[in-house]
Amino acid sequence: MPTYNKLVRDKIPTIIEQSGKTFKSRVLQREEYQDELTKKANEELQEYIEAQTHQEAIEELADLLEVMHALAAVHGSTPEQLE
Repeated sequence: MPTYNKLVRDKIPTIIEQSGKTFKSRVLQREEYQDELTKKANEELQEYIEAQTHQEAIEELADLLEVMHALAAVHGSTPEQLE
């Protein structure tokens, strides 16, 4: 079974379970979570930069926005305050 050391969205474990597959996950401590979110923000920004179509660009911006909202929460803010 492959190993993926990545952040996952809340519904991904449910989707994996519904497909009949098994997985292991863990909840990160605050500092590690922030570090992983920062890595994810860089990844999503790079994917936006490399997007070939408007649709791809919008999808990557949506992913980046989701990460930004999570980072805002880590810093004690809300998406509304961020925007």
